[in-house]
Amino acid sequence: MCGGASYTHKGDHMRVYFPNPKAKLPVITKESDTKLILWGRRKGQPGKLPLGGWARLDSIHSGIWDRWFPKPVKIPVLSFMEKDHEGKSHWFDLVKGQWIQGLIAVEKQEQRLYVVTIEPELEHSIHDRWPRVMSG
Repeated sequence: MCGGASYTHKGDHMRVYFPNPKAKLPVITKESDTKLILWGRRKGQPGKLPLGGWARLDSIHSGIWDRWFPKPVKIPVLSFMEKDHEGKSHWFDLVKGQWIQGLIAVEKQEQRLYVVTIEPELEHSIHDRWPRVMSG
């Protein structure tokens, strides 16, 4: 489900994990700049946006996210981390030209980033949700 990510921002290599309440991920703006945005919301964090750091693609299409004015964005990471059934971490590299699809949700002054997830194509996948990796 993408519990961590590594990326480069302003020359620094970063590695973040969702449980960290200060975790931010990069997004590419319309001006082709990259800025860091808070990744999701955890229990105990203030705000009204949904708990968690992920948005199912089918829930976006069904309109569940509409009340938060969802905006699709590109998340340019180098790799993402998933844990297997035993809790062991596995890192998956993206290749040049690939990114993870993200969604920015807004509630008044609050803005957070959610990783868009899909059902994996592999039959025996680690999770029932996988980040939506795009290219183009």
